Amino acid sequence: MHDDSAASADPAGHLRRFAEEARADRPDLSLLCLLLGAVADGADDDTAVDAAQIELDRLAGLLPYGLRTPLAWAAALERLLGGELGFHGTPADYGRLESSLLHEVLRRRRGLPILLSVVWVEVARRAGAPVYGVALPGHFVVGFGEPEEQVLADPFGGGRVLSESDASLLVEGATGARLEPSMLKPAPAQDVLVRILNNIRAWATARPERSDVALWAVDLSLLLPSHPARLRYERAQLLVRRGDFLTGAAELDAYADVVAMVEPATAEAVRGRARAARAMLN
Repeated sequence: MHDDSAASADPAGHLRRFAEEARADRPDLSLLCLLLGAVADGADDDTAVDAAQIELDRLAGLLPYGLRTPLAWAAALERLLGGELGFHGTPADYGRLESSLLHEVLRRRRGLPILLSVVWVEVARRAGAPVYGVALPGHFVVGFGEPEEQVLADPFGGGRVLSESDASLLVEGATGARLEPSMLKPAPAQDVLVRILNNIRAWATARPERSDVALWAVDLSLLLPSHPARLRYERAQLLVRRGDFLTGAAELDAYADVVAMVEPATAEAVRGRARAARAMLN
């Protein structure tokens, strides 16, 4: 039987702090991302969390004073982060777990579009910019300003400013759908975390040997205020796969109880999997 993951042990209380921050009235996106990274690393203190917050503050201090318009903010971030400091993404970054961990993105200056966007948002926010993440389907970007003067930038592309046609092409390329105004709204912190954790779970699913990553990603997803019940089934399956048959079987039974009223056939099938998991101990 495998031991529980470092995330489950939570030696420094990172899971507890993540849960508390995720339920705050105005959750701190950078802190949530950094606590996620601390869980990923199995960190037993806040050294990496604190160092990354200090780095975000330092980067914000490098921006020029007196920026007024959304376009001026976007251009300044592109010059600093994308130009001088070389933050951007490449296709190879999609294959690295580090590309989804904020402290590693700050160190490597590479990452997925959503994590690079978090860097842009958190640096610009500290400097007073009217900035927010924009969850375009398939490609996360950054927005500056109110809807009537909104400027979009693509941190994955080094922060280049996007025209409306550029944004339309990104959406059409990812989904085949047309760009809709509703897609340009600011993304709440919880939605950003859901998307990051979904990316991590997809990365781990493609690598069965990294069930440890899948488990802590599910654990964190379950700590968000809103999550699908099926995540509990996913967690139970991971526990069984990792050899924790009794705990996995118990969670399978608990999930079956949840779905029994609306999906009795599914519940019975899940209970059958729980019995099979317990039989693995015999």
